[in-house]
Amino acid sequence: MQLETTRLHLREFTLSDWPAVQAYCADPVVVQYMPFGPNTDAETQAWLRWCVEQSQADPRRIYALAVILKSEGQLIGNCTLALNPVELREAAFSYLLNQADWGQGYATEALQALFDFGFTVLGLHRVADAVDPANVASIRVLEKLGLRREGHLREALWHRGRWCDEYLYAILSREWQAQRRGE
Repeated sequence: MQLETTRLHLREFTLSDWPAVQAYCADPVVVQYMPFGPNTDAETQAWLRWCVEQSQADPRRIYALAVILKSEGQLIGNCTLALNPVELREAAFSYLLNQADWGQGYATEALQALFDFGFTVLGLHRVADAVDPANVASIRVLEKLGLRREGHLREALWHRGRWCDEYLYAILSREWQAQRRGE
Protein backbone atom coordinates (compact mmCIF):
# COMPACT_ATOMS: atom_id res chain seq x y z
CA MET A 1 0.00 0.00 0.00
CA GLN A 2 1.22 3.49 -0.82
CA LEU A 3 -0.21 6.97 -0.37
CA GLU A 4 1.05 10.18 -1.96
CA THR A 5 0.77 13.80 -0.89
CA THR A 6 2.34 16.92 -2.30
CA ARG A 7 5.54 16.48 -0.29
CA LEU A 8 5.31 12.99 1.16
CA HIS A 9 5.25 9.36 0.13
CA LEU A 10 3.69 6.96 2.64
CA ARG A 11 4.67 3.33 2.13
CA GLU A 12 4.95 -0.01 3.89
CA PHE A 13 7.97 -0.48 6.13
CA THR A 14 10.85 -2.76 5.25
CA LEU A 15 13.34 -4.27 7.68
CA SER A 16 16.08 -2.15 6.14
CA ASP A 17 14.31 0.99 7.44
CA TRP A 18 15.48 0.37 11.00
CA PRO A 19 18.42 2.85 11.13
CA ALA A 20 16.16 5.73 10.05
CA VAL A 21 13.38 4.62 12.41
CA GLN A 22 15.82 4.16 15.26
CA ALA A 23 17.05 7.73 14.77
CA TYR A 24 13.71 9.08 16.03
CA CYS A 25 12.51 6.18 18.23
CA ALA A 26 15.68 6.45 20.34
CA ASP A 27 15.19 10.20 20.85
CA PRO A 28 13.68 10.80 24.33
CA VAL A 29 12.08 14.07 23.21
CA VAL A 30 10.32 12.41 20.25
CA VAL A 31 8.89 9.54 22.33
CA GLN A 32 8.14 11.46 25.53
CA TYR A 33 4.36 11.05 25.10
CA MET A 34 4.48 7.53 23.68
CA PRO A 35 3.99 4.32 25.69
CA PHE A 36 7.42 3.07 24.57
CA GLY A 37 10.98 4.22 24.24
CA PRO A 38 13.48 5.48 23.93
CA ASN A 39 14.06 2.29 21.93
CA THR A 40 17.08 0.06 21.70
CA ASP A 41 18.15 -1.16 18.26
CA ALA A 42 16.60 -4.56 19.06
CA GLU A 43 13.26 -3.00 20.04
CA THR A 44 13.04 -0.99 16.84
CA GLN A 45 13.97 -4.02 14.73
CA ALA A 46 11.29 -6.09 16.51
CA TRP A 47 8.72 -3.35 15.88
CA LEU A 48 9.61 -3.26 12.18
CA ARG A 49 9.21 -7.05 11.96
CA TRP A 50 5.77 -6.63 13.54
CA CYS A 51 4.89 -3.89 11.00
CA VAL A 52 5.86 -6.15 8.10
CA GLU A 53 3.76 -8.98 9.59
CA GLN A 54 0.79 -6.64 10.02
CA SER A 55 1.05 -5.51 6.40
CA GLN A 56 0.51 -9.13 5.33
CA ALA A 57 -2.32 -9.93 7.74
CA ASP A 58 -5.68 -10.96 6.34
CA PRO A 59 -7.87 -9.27 7.31
CA ARG A 60 -5.61 -6.32 7.83
CA ARG A 61 -6.18 -4.34 11.03
CA ILE A 62 -3.01 -2.21 11.28
CA TYR A 63 -1.68 0.20 8.66
CA ALA A 64 1.75 1.30 9.93
CA LEU A 65 3.38 3.35 7.21
CA ALA A 66 6.77 4.96 6.74
CA VAL A 67 6.64 8.69 6.00
CA ILE A 68 9.15 9.57 3.29
CA LEU A 69 10.12 13.10 2.30
CA LYS A 70 9.79 13.04 -1.51
CA SER A 71 12.37 15.74 -2.19
CA GLU A 72 15.15 13.79 -0.47
CA GLY A 73 13.80 10.24 -0.43
CA GLN A 74 14.44 10.28 3.31
CA LEU A 75 12.36 8.40 5.91
CA ILE A 76 11.34 11.03 8.47
CA GLY A 77 8.69 9.24 10.53
CA ASN A 78 5.66 6.99 10.62
CA CYS A 79 1.90 7.13 10.87
CA THR A 80 -0.49 4.37 11.86
CA LEU A 81 -4.15 3.62 11.51
CA ALA A 82 -5.31 0.79 13.81
CA LEU A 83 -8.77 -0.54 13.06
CA ASN A 84 -11.06 -1.47 15.91
CA PRO A 85 -13.47 -4.34 15.31
CA VAL A 86 -14.93 -4.00 11.82
CA GLU A 87 -18.51 -3.69 13.00
CA LEU A 88 -17.60 -0.43 14.78
CA ARG A 89 -15.95 1.08 11.67
CA GLU A 90 -13.62 3.01 13.94
CA ALA A 91 -9.83 3.37 14.03
CA ALA A 92 -7.20 4.85 16.30
CA PHE A 93 -4.18 6.63 14.90
CA SER A 94 -0.68 7.68 15.83
CA TYR A 95 2.31 9.38 14.29
CA LEU A 96 5.94 10.13 15.06
CA LEU A 97 8.39 12.33 13.21
CA ASN A 98 12.09 12.89 13.52
CA GLN A 99 12.58 15.99 15.67
CA ALA A 100 14.43 17.79 12.86
CA ASP A 101 11.23 17.60 10.78
CA TRP A 102 8.82 19.08 13.34
CA GLY A 103 6.96 22.30 12.65
CA GLN A 104 6.83 21.95 8.86
CA GLY A 105 3.32 20.56 8.45
CA TYR A 106 4.46 17.01 7.66
CA ALA A 107 2.39 15.40 10.44
CA THR A 108 -0.76 17.18 9.26
CA GLU A 109 -0.07 16.21 5.64
CA ALA A 110 0.62 12.55 6.48
CA LEU A 111 -2.45 12.20 8.71
CA GLN A 112 -4.62 13.89 6.12
CA ALA A 113 -3.64 11.22 3.57
CA LEU A 114 -4.12 8.46 6.14
CA PHE A 115 -7.56 9.73 7.17
CA ASP A 116 -8.61 10.10 3.52
CA PHE A 117 -7.63 6.47 3.01
CA GLY A 118 -9.49 5.39 6.14
CA PHE A 119 -12.71 7.20 5.31
CA THR A 120 -12.82 6.62 1.55
CA VAL A 121 -11.17 3.23 1.03
CA LEU A 122 -11.77 1.46 4.34
CA GLY A 123 -15.21 2.98 4.89
CA LEU A 124 -14.50 4.13 8.43
CA HIS A 125 -17.20 6.02 10.31
CA ARG A 126 -14.92 7.52 12.97
CA VAL A 127 -11.23 8.12 13.66
CA ALA A 128 -10.33 8.80 17.28
CA ASP A 129 -7.43 8.78 19.72
CA ALA A 130 -6.15 10.29 22.94
CA VAL A 131 -3.42 12.87 23.46
CA ASP A 132 -1.60 14.11 26.54
CA PRO A 133 -2.78 17.68 27.31
CA ALA A 134 0.89 18.68 27.64
CA ASN A 135 1.49 17.68 24.01
CA VAL A 136 0.49 21.08 22.64
CA ALA A 137 2.03 20.52 19.18
CA SER A 138 -0.01 17.35 18.61
CA ILE A 139 -3.17 19.06 19.79
CA ARG A 140 -2.56 21.78 17.17
CA VAL A 141 -2.13 19.09 14.48
CA LEU A 142 -5.39 17.37 15.44
CA GLU A 143 -7.36 20.60 15.59
CA LYS A 144 -5.91 21.73 12.25
CA LEU A 145 -7.23 18.45 10.81
CA GLY A 146 -10.69 19.23 12.19
CA LEU A 147 -10.78 16.72 15.03
CA ARG A 148 -12.86 17.72 18.04
CA ARG A 149 -11.98 17.32 21.67
CA GLU A 150 -14.69 15.00 22.96
CA GLY A 151 -13.49 14.48 26.47
CA HIS A 152 -10.94 15.00 29.19
CA LEU A 153 -9.98 11.91 31.16
CA ARG A 154 -8.36 12.88 34.43
CA GLU A 155 -5.37 10.81 35.57
CA ALA A 156 -6.40 8.06 33.18
CA LEU A 157 -2.95 6.77 32.25
CA TRP A 158 0.05 5.76 34.35
CA HIS A 159 2.97 6.93 32.24
CA ARG A 160 6.65 7.22 33.12
CA GLY A 161 6.05 7.14 36.85
CA ARG A 162 3.09 9.52 37.10
CA TRP A 163 -0.62 9.72 36.41
CA CYS A 164 -1.43 11.62 33.23
CA ASP A 165 -4.60 13.15 31.88
CA GLU A 166 -5.75 12.42 28.34
CA TYR A 167 -7.81 14.46 25.91
CA LEU A 168 -9.98 12.41 23.56
CA TYR A 169 -10.12 13.67 19.96
CA ALA A 170 -12.22 12.36 17.07
CA ILE A 171 -13.70 13.14 13.70
CA LEU A 172 -16.60 11.47 11.91
CA SER A 173 -16.63 10.53 8.24
CA ARG A 174 -19.35 13.07 7.39
CA GLU A 175 -17.38 15.84 9.12
CA TRP A 176 -14.20 14.85 7.26
CA GLN A 177 -15.99 14.75 3.90
CA ALA A 178 -17.68 18.13 4.49
CA GLN A 179 -14.35 19.65 5.48
CA ARG A 180 -12.69 18.24 2.33
CA ARG A 181 -15.48 19.77 0.22
CA GLY A 182 -14.89 23.13 1.91
CA GLU A 183 -18.25 23.27 3.68
